[in-house]
Amino acid sequence: MHIDGTVSITVNGEHRRVMAGLTIAQLAEELGLVPAKLAVERNLEVVPRSTLDQVVVEDGDELEIVHFVGGGDHPVAGGDVDHGRPVDEDRWTVAGRTFRSRLIVGTGKYRDFEQNAAAVAASGAEIVTVAVRRVNVSDPKAPMLTDYIDPKKITYLPNTAGCFDAESAIRTLRLAREAGGWELVKLEVLGEARTLYPDMVETLRATEILANEGFKPMVYCVDDPIAAKRLEDAGAVAIMPLGAPIGSGLGIQNQVTIRLIVEGAKVPVLVDAGVGSASDAAVGMELGCDGILMNTAIAEAKDPILMAAAMKAAVEAGRLSYRAGRMAKRRYADPSSPLAGLI
Repeated sequence: MHIDGTVSITVNGEHRRVMAGLTIAQLAEELGLVPAKLAVERNLEVVPRSTLDQVVVEDGDELEIVHFVGGGDHPVAGGDVDHGRPVDEDRWTVAGRTFRSRLIVGTGKYRDFEQNAAAVAASGAEIVTVAVRRVNVSDPKAPMLTDYIDPKKITYLPNTAGCFDAESAIRTLRLAREAGGWELVKLEVLGEARTLYPDMVETLRATEILANEGFKPMVYCVDDPIAAKRLEDAGAVAIMPLGAPIGSGLGIQNQVTIRLIVEGAKVPVLVDAGVGSASDAAVGMELGCDGILMNTAIAEAKDPILMAAAMKAAVEAGRLSYRAGRMAKRRYADPSSPLAGLI
């Protein structure tokens, strides 16, 4: 403590001097923040939210204060065709939670939160991915995603976008659980910034640790059936192979391996990354995937709201097509009308 009765601390990378004796909750309020909407890490340890009004900041403390922001680019499993289920009763389940919509959308790259919320509504999505980021302590009154997309109505799926090693991904998700109690999370550990391909060694390590801590990780991975099986064995509750590099819009580049992953998985499989058009989404569903996750394809469309509606229809159509079972491919023509009795 300094002579003037203050202590020096670091909050989200900014050095500050505050009065000695402040609790973390009081500090948050002084910063114009609402403690109930935050998660706090103190010296690399998550502080339970229930104790924020008891833990006193000390000289030299390093605090990370986070919340959810727009970010990111759920048993019907494996691909069994269910011919008897009515269209409006087709559901899918992940980690014991059942959803109707098979489209998951991200919350990054939109013009503003209003556009983001409108696109989510048009998509019919019941799950959105959200990034865990530092609170802007310089502008605590800045709009928050939760003001526009109600986490009581839409399931938030905290993700680790931007993490390049297992440790940072695990820290991020521990904070996410403290911020909102979320255990169903999306794990992605990237290998390098140019391709944003997953680092499967780090991804597998993080999956094992998170699963052992009670998390239910839906895991972004390469389109490799062997890697997918190892993730499932490590505790992944859903396998999310990329269709193409994140944000590329190239569509599903390797339908064969995606189909092999679907056939071998005992947990839901969702294409994550690479979708650019409605037809790409339909292809993924026709391969037997349980769902599609996308962000850029909607957010960077000329009309994001209209594209969100198109993606909703494409995912539904692709699922119906898969359930119906496509006709066999033939090398030669086969007339639709009978040839007998021609005039």
